[in-house]
Amino acid sequence: MAVTGDETESAATGDIPACQLRSPTSGLAHSTVLAAAPGATHGPQSHHTEEVTRKREVRLMKNREAARECRRKKKEYVKCLENRVAVLENQNKTLIEELKALKDIYCHKGE
Repeated sequence: MAVTGDETESAATGDIPACQLRSPTSGLAHSTVLAAAPGATHGPQSHHTEEVTRKREVRLMKNREAARECRRKKKEYVKCLENRVAVLENQNKTLIEELKALKDIYCHKGE
């Protein structure tokens, strides 16, 4: 693709550049208009860096909030597991005592 003098001139003025593309089979020229990204041809570079910085800060803030929520959920989950362990330990203790009592009753009947 060849760049013409008109294209470099329009890029310098901030206009949308028009490029000529040649088809490999026909050799005919086709005009195509390229749309530039917003802010790419207008405004200073500092605006772009400020936008990138702002987006990064927003992303980091969202990430911190998500991490905080994840830690909270994990803490709640562990607490529930600890409570469940306590309940199961009590049940196990009760069942062991009941088993001992039944064994005592069974052994004394056999005598």
